[in-house]
Amino acid sequence: MNINIFLSIVIVGLSMIYFLFKPMDLEKTNNKEMPQFSLEKFTIYELNQNGLITKMTGDNALRYSDRYVINSIDYTDNSEEYKTNMKADSGLYKSDTVYLTGNVRLNRDDGLSFFSQKLTYDKIKYIAKTDVKYTAYMGQNYITGDSAIVDNKKQKVKSKHIYAVYDLERE
Repeated sequence: MNINIFLSIVIVGLSMIYFLFKPMDLEKTNNKEMPQFSLEKFTIYELNQNGLITKMTGDNALRYSDRYVINSIDYTDNSEEYKTNMKADSGLYKSDTVYLTGNVRLNRDDGLSFFSQKLTYDKIKYIAKTDVKYTAYMGQNYITGDSAIVDNKKQKVKSKHIYAVYDLERE
């Protein structure tokens, strides 16, 4: 084969590639943070030398570099005098703080039951806070208010704009 014919074929082939083939149009994406992994129907245990500290379960979760985003969270803190269990429709666990939203229920071993739509729990200070309306029960006694701070360590509840029903025991 003549070199001129060979070069002509190569030039025609390269010209066809250049004019007829279009590069793929790649969509540019925002630099959204991507989860590292996802979990479904999971249980996470936190243990130390004394035993179980916390237990967290959920229907599904996304693990990012600094947090868990959880649906149907059930979180139990067993590290203080009273075991505290919290459940909610969704939650965020980040830096020793649990943020709960949607049908939040907090139950403590001493009989305290707390209901709200939003709650933040600091597991280092053992303090639960809400800035929305809540209802709390202890036996036959109950209290409602606009915001609350439940200190598990000091066994105190601070609240604003409350309505309380407290039954004094008589002998």
